[in-house]
Amino acid sequence: MADSSIELKTVLIVDDAPENLLILGEILQAHYRVRVASHGERALQVMNSAPRPDIVLLDIMMPGIDGYEVLRQMRANAATHDIPVIFVTAMAATGDEERGLELGAVDYIAKPFKPGIVLARVRTQLELKQARDRLADNNQWLEREVARRMSENLLIQDLNVRALACLAEARDNETGHHIVRTQIYVELLARQLVGHERFRDALAGDRLRMVVKAAPLHDIGKVGIPDAILLKPGKLTTEEFEIMKTHPQIGADAIKKAMAQAQAGADAPITDLANGAFAFLGVAHEISLGHQEKWDGSGYPAGQVGEAIPVSARLMALADVFDALMSQRVYKPPMTLDQATAIIMEGRGKHFDPAVVDAFVDCRERFAEIARRYADPVSEDH
Repeated sequence: MADSSIELKTVLIVDDAPENLLILGEILQAHYRVRVASHGERALQVMNSAPRPDIVLLDIMMPGIDGYEVLRQMRANAATHDIPVIFVTAMAATGDEERGLELGAVDYIAKPFKPGIVLARVRTQLELKQARDRLADNNQWLEREVARRMSENLLIQDLNVRALACLAEARDNETGHHIVRTQIYVELLARQLVGHERFRDALAGDRLRMVVKAAPLHDIGKVGIPDAILLKPGKLTTEEFEIMKTHPQIGADAIKKAMAQAQAGADAPITDLANGAFAFLGVAHEISLGHQEKWDGSGYPAGQVGEAIPVSARLMALADVFDALMSQRVYKPPMTLDQATAIIMEGRGKHFDPAVVDAFVDCRERFAEIARRYADPVSEDH
């Protein structure tokens, strides 16, 4: 009786000698579905028709296409590549066996045939193939599951970032789609500069994605600014502006505190701070703390100069200013693209890194398109 684990498997016998086809067929037909081919060309046709064989017993010495060539063509065809092949031969030379194994044969059956050996070797190879297929299916399932969970985790991370950014935005009714627009502006600049020698390292690998993802957190420190100042419709006094200038530090301190608490609460010491969530929070810290710094050192909160300002913050600085210029406020109408560009150009080497300004000029039409696509609704009060 056939083994239930390999029941209904199909064996293809390829041999130009009718007596060999008959003998092998008699040995195997009580256990498997048997198909036969008397030459190599026919064997290749049978392999590509239903039912496709689960294993092939292949004679080496045949007229026309020999067994070696049949095996080569099988391995070159994705549909037949993984079908196990047992060579059937009367040849005993070691070199012939090695050649067949190098081409991908899994075993040899020598003539004259011994039924017990034929059945044992066919059963063994079918069971091995079944195990390999099961392992491959499990690996594919694991890969899909890992990809699904990673995608889910990234979505949760994105949603958490959005929630924090929207919390800050909710306290400032002037910002509208500000976080959406500025995030896209930062990505446009980053992709424009990713090959630049001064920016390559800062945007290498996963850094670019983290810079873009962290951009919405640039103003989270505004949650610590009193409403009377944050929502004031007119110009701030000197004292009020000094308080407003603390929002980068407030946001950066909150992120730093979150990182410290996560490390303190971890089951094991977190030693790899250069990757994963901590690397992302490090970028968010840079952006929050440095997005109001200026190239010439006249910015705040630390008065950093030039290259001392992190790349992520330099990109955010221009994106933030461009969005403010192009957006309507209670105290001003939106500027035209040319007006905003003129102000950005005027800030080249002063407010902004010259290379970042050059990158903006190269893609300013795309900036304008984003400004139009995600424009804030026009308030009747304006």
